Amino acid sequence: MVNMFGAVLIMIASSLAGFYKARQYALRPRQLRELIAALQRLMTEINYGLTPLPDAMSKMGAQTKEPVRTLFMHAASQMEPPLGLTARESLQAGVEQAWGRSAMKSDEREVMMQLSFSLGTSDRQDQTKHISLAIQQLMHEESRAQADQVKYERMSRSLGMLVGALIVILIF
Repeated sequence: MVNMFGAVLIMIASSLAGFYKARQYALRPRQLRELIAALQRLMTEINYGLTPLPDAMSKMGAQTKEPVRTLFMHAASQMEPPLGLTARESLQAGVEQAWGRSAMKSDEREVMMQLSFSLGTSDRQDQTKHISLAIQQLMHEESRAQADQVKYERMSRSLGMLVGALIVILIF
């Protein structure tokens, strides 16, 4: 009886691990689309709305879902008067704050870090060019994420269950 209970627990744990990994593959393209849309709105706010960067980032945070919301809200709060960090420092802090809870990978993180170096340091046209470049790079990453999702999502679920079955077979 105890052996059967242990086998069921092993199967459940390994299946859940496989389903968790599959969920990460499914969340990554969704989060990238959200980040791209937020950057497009940010570009519009900067270019046409003439909105100051802290206010524009705060608006983007209010309009997006997690973890992109945390990124922009944290960056906006870091630029406010008590702390008064630069746009680069605040965006980097926002990326650090939000990235641990996202399904995005280091490539997307690097794009955002590169964007932070040019945000707030030049005129509107130059900033919109840098944001456009970041959007293009993120779109490329999104297409790679969709390809990974197609390739690995189903495999992760199956592999989780199969590894659990293998462990149960080897133990008993």
